[in-house]
Amino acid sequence: MVTTYDATVTHTGLSFGEAPRWHDGRLWFSDFYRHGIFSLGEDGERLEHTVATQPSGLGWLADGTLLAVSMTDCAILAIRPDGEQARHAELAEYCGHWANDLVVAADGTAYAGNFGFALDDWLEEHGVEGLLNEPGPPTANLIVVAPDGSVRQVVSDMAFPNGSVLTEDGRTLIVAETFGRRLTAFDVAIDGTLSDRRVFAQLELVFPDGICLDAEGQVWVANPAARECLRVREGGEVTARLATSLTSFACMLGGEDRRTLFATTAPSSTTSAVAHVREGRIESCVVDVPGAGRP
Repeated sequence: MVTTYDATVTHTGLSFGEAPRWHDGRLWFSDFYRHGIFSLGEDGERLEHTVATQPSGLGWLADGTLLAVSMTDCAILAIRPDGEQARHAELAEYCGHWANDLVVAADGTAYAGNFGFALDDWLEEHGVEGLLNEPGPPTANLIVVAPDGSVRQVVSDMAFPNGSVLTEDGRTLIVAETFGRRLTAFDVAIDGTLSDRRVFAQLELVFPDGICLDAEGQVWVANPAARECLRVREGGEVTARLATSLTSFACMLGGEDRRTLFATTAPSSTTSAVAHVREGRIESCVVDVPGAGRP
């Protein structure tokens, strides 16, 4: 039986929200076209950091430094608590197109994906049908970045590596391969490198984007093909659905007990449709099982 939840609109005025994270009692998120990293709390929205390019994935080091993906120049920024910004990692050599989401392990190892190709241009040429037919769009690399910012490992042939989660013990990484319509798992070694690549869940007409993990080992998946987030068990069974008012692109379990499921939603992900308007939203609902792992 699939449990159904209905989301409530919590906040409006985003252009395109990405990488929601629960941190220090607030919901943090990137907004691509407002070029900023924001947080949301009881006192409303707060601009935490301005990113001159286009921010995406977020994660924190043990000393409070924020690692943030700078999409269009394929880099990871290190933003200190005082706001000072520095280049942490250079990813352009390994990116077919823009850098995208990431997750940061407890030891500071980061796992970053990228588009692999110019998405909007490819869709204009091939249409959505091209995503469902062979050979499909070009693949991309998943990049393992050591705590010192050096590239430690490159995992090739990923079908648009997107949102990622680490289990509570840090020993398993699960990655959303958006255009493979699957969640892919890896074993994580002590040095942060990955092995034993395997399918965690093969999905049907679901293109997993941002994801988060719960305490029962199930993964909440934002499905940009619909107005929903789905809770998926290993093996692919869908056990719950969050209905949202707009298309869902990322999700995060937060709140003081980590039982509030937040979703960033928007009318579209096409740059021309959302870059100059402020129609994006954050929607939320209290769910039964709390969050776990990272982010």
